[in-house]
Amino acid sequence: MHAELNDLTNNAARYRNGKRYLWLIAFVTAFLPIASMLVYVETGFLAALCFPLIYFFVGMPLLDMLLGEDPYNPSDDVMYRLEQDPYFRVLLFCIIPIYYLTFFAAVWVVGTYSPPLWAVLVFAVGVGTFHANSLTVGHELGHKTNKVDQWGAKISNALVGYGHFCIEHNRGHHVQVATPEDAASSRFGESIYRFALREIPGGFVRGWHHEAERLKRKGHSVWSWRNDILQGYAITLAIAAGLVVWFGPGVLPFIIVHHVVGWYGLTQANYVEHYGLKRKKMENGRYEPCQPRHSWNTNHIYSNLATFHLQRHSDHHSNPLRPYQVLRNFPDLPRLPSGYPGCFVLAAIPPLWFRIMNPKVMAWANNDPSLINKG
Repeated sequence: MHAELNDLTNNAARYRNGKRYLWLIAFVTAFLPIASMLVYVETGFLAALCFPLIYFFVGMPLLDMLLGEDPYNPSDDVMYRLEQDPYFRVLLFCIIPIYYLTFFAAVWVVGTYSPPLWAVLVFAVGVGTFHANSLTVGHELGHKTNKVDQWGAKISNALVGYGHFCIEHNRGHHVQVATPEDAASSRFGESIYRFALREIPGGFVRGWHHEAERLKRKGHSVWSWRNDILQGYAITLAIAAGLVVWFGPGVLPFIIVHHVVGWYGLTQANYVEHYGLKRKKMENGRYEPCQPRHSWNTNHIYSNLATFHLQRHSDHHSNPLRPYQVLRNFPDLPRLPSGYPGCFVLAAIPPLWFRIMNPKVMAWANNDPSLINKG
């Protein structure tokens, strides 16, 4: 028995030593906008403000291609140890202030050095794309049930003004995922641009509806301070107002574009995660339970580490409470051709996306149109 326990401990140690500190790649990625700001401030080289955008859409796909995939799953005994290890939760709470720091620093650069409008907009798109990952952290914490994690999610989501996200995601998307009724599940042949026009307002309406219902059941007004969505929006507005007062209205275009791009970052993820996949409708009118095969999966190493395993999405939808560090891979899952950054590039060119992904959807459905989400 003693030898068996030693074996379990050694197995856990080997797993942690192999990947435990690689999660810090997420922090390296989070600090990259600071590097571009320092180059601009020290040299006046405007093109440095383009670096976050280039890194995300060129550098990360290349790193995914070079480093390949990691299909490894921890064994059951290792999973238990990893789930109980507070280190992984601490990482999530530590990265939130870094996102806020880079946001404040970016506003300071724009408000103090007054770069030309084109540079402000490009910089806002780049930093906003990075800060869409604040919603990834909010997503992870928002699936937990304790108050501390719930508030962590609220603060993280507030960075880009998406206070309704966790409510919409947990009570809406996870219930209706991979069905025509889900605003956050993209349909076969639907471009990302058409999807964004449906998903962004649809997410707000559904989130508000669910929160209004919750408050009504408790006997409270929807305009109560107890409204979780309004709490998130209040944080966002207070920060934006303070920055405008401090630096002047000239920073407002940066803040607005930054936030909208953060929303679009989530939209891009939602688009690639369930494109064309549909759950079967049973004779009783209900859809079959969500299975791993109803989400596109990818094991690309670099972008998965940078996004806290968001891209192991198949296991997440089957086990929403499972923490990111133990999400599993399965051999028969529908697979994306790249990590999310590379897929976002493909999705931005709809004919290219359709050419690559439509045959994958048809193969997944065994050429049965009834199994494809066409809306």
